[in-house]
Amino acid sequence: MKLSRRIDVQAAGQAIAILAAAIPELPKGRLKDAMSKGAVQLLSKPAKRLRRSQYAVKAGQVLQLHYDADILSRSCQPARLIADYRAYSIWFKPAGMLSQGNEWGDHLSLLRFAEQHFGNRSVFLLHRLDREASGLVLVAHTKAAATAFGKLIAGHQLTKTYLVQVKGQLSPALLAEAEISMPLDGKACLTRFVLRCFDAETDTSWLEIDLISGRKHQIRRHFAAVDHPVMGDPRYGEGNKNQSGLALQASAMAFTCPLQHHQRKIALSSELQLAGVCGLSQQRPA
Repeated sequence: MKLSRRIDVQAAGQAIAILAAAIPELPKGRLKDAMSKGAVQLLSKPAKRLRRSQYAVKAGQVLQLHYDADILSRSCQPARLIADYRAYSIWFKPAGMLSQGNEWGDHLSLLRFAEQHFGNRSVFLLHRLDREASGLVLVAHTKAAATAFGKLIAGHQLTKTYLVQVKGQLSPALLAEAEISMPLDGKACLTRFVLRCFDAETDTSWLEIDLISGRKHQIRRHFAAVDHPVMGDPRYGEGNKNQSGLALQASAMAFTCPLQHHQRKIALSSELQLAGVCGLSQQRPA
């Protein structure tokens, strides 16, 4: 079942009672589950997810439910905390997990996972990874840290390195150029890459990527445009199916901490790297 319902509250009461009366087709158990997974919002300014079934809602307030039984029943691998610096932390987001939730819920999101892990800390997502991708994500825990890292990212002072497996063997000319500069969505963007190895058995190439800009799906779109789509990409390219899913991973990041001015270089362990990768002995530090 999938439905969206806006409820203009006429009389004060507990959230679960108001929802149950307005949406009789869903039993209270399912409504409580939807609330706990972030599918109910109180449309205040700003809107906030309403998780407590006993929350006291006032007359004149507005509730919004986006219910999708399929989404609410899904699960994914847990995120892993890689480093904790109190004001911010660095996480490994597995493939299949959202960076942050949407109107249909947030139980499959890294941000919610971090929020539950720390309990008493605020969480601010500083950048995103596609749901199908895996890798390192930075989360701030104070507004000051979020602001400082926002400026760092806007100034291109945070280096992110990606590992991808693409279809086919890149031509000598493309390898010599070592970059793709095709505009996307009418805006200039640049993807630089280094060949890690060519796997003749699978007819695929493993590349290390530096994004000089960060357009939506930039790596995926750029390599599909030069006929070397990322393996397992469900959206871009042809003949690039992959049983292991999307072969794109944020494998390392480096920056000068804007709060304590320490140099930070974080790279994924071999345990968390994409299966089947070759040539990493030559990998440069981020």
